[in-house]
Amino acid sequence: MPYIKIEMNEGRTPEQKAALARAITDAVVEHAGAKRESVWIVFDDVARQNWAVAGELLDKPA
Repeated sequence: MPYIKIEMNEGRTPEQKAALARAITDAVVEHAGAKRESVWIVFDDVARQNWAVAGELLDKPA
C-alpha cells in the first residue's frame, strides 16, 4: 500500500487537493504499478509560522 504524506503551507482549496491527489495517484499507478485503490494520500497543512527556510520563518512576526 503506497502511503504518501504531503506537507505544505495551508491555504489550498479542497478542489486543488483533489486535483493533486488524482495526479499523484495516477503517477503512482503508472510508474510504480500500484493498484489505484491501494494508494493513500494524506495532506498535512502547516501554518506558515511553523515553517522556516534558511533560518528564517516564512511568516515573520511584526
